[in-house]
Amino acid sequence: QTPMYFFLRHLAFTDLGYSTAVGPKMLANIVTRQKTIPYNWCAAQLAFFILFIISELFILSAMAYDRYVAICNPLLYTVIMSPRVCWALVAVPYLYSAFLSLIITIKIFISSFCGHKIINHFYCDNLPLLTLICSSTRDIELIILIFSVFNLVSSLLVVLVSYILILLAILKMHSAEGRHKAFSTCGSHLTVVVVFYATLSFMYMQPKSSHSFDSDKMASVFYTLIIPMLNPLIYSLRN
Repeated sequence: QTPMYFFLRHLAFTDLGYSTAVGPKMLANIVTRQKTIPYNWCAAQLAFFILFIISELFILSAMAYDRYVAICNPLLYTVIMSPRVCWALVAVPYLYSAFLSLIITIKIFISSFCGHKIINHFYCDNLPLLTLICSSTRDIELIILIFSVFNLVSSLLVVLVSYILILLAILKMHSAEGRHKAFSTCGSHLTVVVVFYATLSFMYMQPKSSHSFDSDKMASVFYTLIIPMLNPLIYSLRN
């Protein structure tokens, strides 16, 4: 019933969301010769993927803030992390992610597609879809780049500030047992954050001209399927 497990439930929900948006169709493509996806399904896959992946970024930030309060203000923890605050910390990311997901999906799918209509990817991601658009994609690329940088930097800033304050609090502790307990409290979350942010930064914080779709596919397999599988294992080992 603690806030930590409240956020873990939502982390599990977002992991399940974006891996389910991608995984089943990918597995179906592996076993069938005709690797096609209907136009509406492609739009829905992109929308749900963006919704859950952005939500996860900010839920990880909320979890970092939760760890900061637990270690630096333990006596006020239940007061600061009230149920209302916890719900606000997950509701705002969901609403913001849904808004951004709709903007990007609509901007891409109201454009006219031409050429071979072959997506150089195993799911409908925004960057491979941009290569199929006939008209100029400069405005869509700019929107994706600006929001990607904002989402990654703002959420990562919360994580970094939280962990700097946590580290300062740990260094002031006189008990070795207390320091070990504090480090173990943060270890699982820190592991998840490093792996997740590193992969996303590699994928989205660069111009389209710099992308190699072969390397992007490998990174995508990692963060759409392997990371959601690793997260429960990481937190189970902690528990």
